[in-house]
Amino acid sequence: MTSGSPDYRDSATFSDDFLFGSATASYQIEGAAREDGRGVSIWDTFSATPGRVVHGHTGDVADDHYHRVDSDLDLMSRLELEAYRFSIAWPRIQPTGSGQVNERGVGFYSRLVDGLLERGIKPIATLYHWDLPQQLEDRGGWTDRDTAYRFAEYAAIMGEALGDRIDTWTTLNEPWCSAYLGYGSGAHAPGIQSGRAALTAVHHLNLAHGLGTTELRHVVGDAAKYSVTLNFHVLRGGGYGDDDAMRRIDALANRAFTGPMLRGEYPADLLEDTAPVTDWAFVKPGDLELIHQPIDVLGVNYYSTATVRLWDGASPRQTADGHKNSGGSPWPGSEHVEFIEQEGPYTAMGWNIAPDGLEELLVSLSEQFPELPLMITENGAAFDDEVVDGRVADAERVDYLRRHFVAASRAIDRGVDLRGYLVWSLLDNFEWAYGYTKRFGIVHVDYETQERTVKDSGEWFAEVIRTRRIAE
Repeated sequence: MTSGSPDYRDSATFSDDFLFGSATASYQIEGAAREDGRGVSIWDTFSATPGRVVHGHTGDVADDHYHRVDSDLDLMSRLELEAYRFSIAWPRIQPTGSGQVNERGVGFYSRLVDGLLERGIKPIATLYHWDLPQQLEDRGGWTDRDTAYRFAEYAAIMGEALGDRIDTWTTLNEPWCSAYLGYGSGAHAPGIQSGRAALTAVHHLNLAHGLGTTELRHVVGDAAKYSVTLNFHVLRGGGYGDDDAMRRIDALANRAFTGPMLRGEYPADLLEDTAPVTDWAFVKPGDLELIHQPIDVLGVNYYSTATVRLWDGASPRQTADGHKNSGGSPWPGSEHVEFIEQEGPYTAMGWNIAPDGLEELLVSLSEQFPELPLMITENGAAFDDEVVDGRVADAERVDYLRRHFVAASRAIDRGVDLRGYLVWSLLDNFEWAYGYTKRFGIVHVDYETQERTVKDSGEWFAEVIRTRRIAE
């Protein structure tokens, strides 16, 4: 169903068992970067490197969530969240990425999980949201096969520590970003610009998912659900050679992960497209069997669509792919694909607002993997918010969320097994290479005072959770 369909509607009703919540990530909110035994992560190193992050911002303090966890839990309760997706900072658990466990780090997450359960909020734990221990990166990071095995060791540690108190375990968040922005374009930590390194990282992240899932199931058993979260690219054609351009980007962005994780194979066209970059010799016998592990739910992150075409060589090439430009390419083997500007309206990130893309994505995933339940693990928008007389009147974000919730509801009506919706983000926070210049939260954070102010969007979301409906 699209906006042009006679069945199109602008209202929604959600069942009582549909899970509403919000999400955050450790480096973006925790702060306490050098406290209680936490080791150094690649984002500590990257953000401290001049020129990497806007205004030289770092996550050293961020939202100071590490020290304000109790009041932040009360805030979640006030907003009537039913689920909270957080990530665990690997350097808090194993400061060097392997070996000895830092019990003070484990204790922090144990208290967080207990606080969620006491308030009736389901904990959804992400093991890796990009803060790789720096000592592992010094040995090659995700280009080193051993990192996948160290991740499995870390997964087992957290499974033992938190076990069945977690509702859903998520191995990786957006491995596309970790691989292609971290090792291809260099826009994210560790800031490497190499097509071969990016594709090597793709495989070792896939391997980490499989090994980590296996370890979690071994330790925790059937007491929890298991998942991975992928940021899917919803593609539009923009003219010359657009079918081939869409196919190429779909292979790199989407099928490079769903193929091995959910089908046990890399797409043949991906291997062919990238042959000039790498021979994929880092894929060892038995790897695909290790990667292809059953999961209980697929996490879906969605923000916008992308319009692509092949570069004709006659005009200046457009490279607006929606991420901070660092000079490298996140598209190894397909650098001749252009990302062209799309029609607005836009968020403060410059991303187009396209709720129909969410509906299209959910329906497509349901058709590709009909037995696999879905959950929206991130969706939200950055706008230029201000506190005026104690209030943040973020009408644009309310409209954004309303339209995307309705799109999700339409997908459910079309037969999609969608289990829940987690808004990004609970709090304004450190937005990676953009520092503190972009605000995604449904709660405003004053970074000088750490004062929290629930935005109008937060109040609106709480009402949706209470009533289970959105009126036209």
